[in-house]
Amino acid sequence: MSSERSPIAATIAAFAAGAGLVTTLAGVVIAHFDVATPFTGFRVFLLGGLASLVGLVAGLIGAWATRRGGAGRDRAWFAVAVGALVVAAIVAGASAGRGLPRINDITTNPDDPPSFEAAARQAPNQGREMRYPADFAAQQRAAYADLAPIALDLPPVDAFERARRTAESLGWEITLSDPRRGLIEAREVSSLFHFVDDIAIRVREHNGGSVVDVRSKSRDGQGDLGANARRIRAFAAELKAP
Repeated sequence: MSSERSPIAATIAAFAAGAGLVTTLAGVVIAHFDVATPFTGFRVFLLGGLASLVGLVAGLIGAWATRRGGAGRDRAWFAVAVGALVVAAIVAGASAGRGLPRINDITTNPDDPPSFEAAARQAPNQGREMRYPADFAAQQRAAYADLAPIALDLPPVDAFERARRTAESLGWEITLSDPRRGLIEAREVSSLFHFVDDIAIRVREHNGGSVVDVRSKSRDGQGDLGANARRIRAFAAELKAP
């Protein structure tokens, strides 16, 4: 790259990296403050990540071209620093889903998962398939072999009350509570993008005690980066705590 073109390339790199940073932040803001849907905000966020990657690569090229000094070197390194920061943040966030299947509906009982009633009636879920996908079962068992029905040495009425209190202690918003049928539904909203996940809990009598099944389903995306499984694990741990 000629010395005359180096400042121009560095300027372009700095602009791309800066625009990427602004766009990623804008994606978070418009989703967090409900200016747009969570998935729209997330797409804007990823678009900013792409621009930052372009700025990072162009900045590295510019830094190499001006390695002996020259105009534009500071802009090139600005692009490298900002681009690397944004790309690293996105990669770190995505790393939680490394090796996990692209599924977004997880349950303790793939053979007989709890169903959704209240969630199915909510407007954002109208027209969506709310049944547990049969082809998720094998993928879930391979990735989350530890998830299983939760046995409690309590009568169903007490197990139901403990399950309801556990859901509330985890900050879930209860949308259905039917002790007669042993059914609880809730939802949890992510703190950053306000993604909504629907949760169903079912309590039944089993061998003189109770068995609790949980299902957690994301409303957006194809994969969940393991969020639903982590939610079920947190619930199970809290439910079984002394």
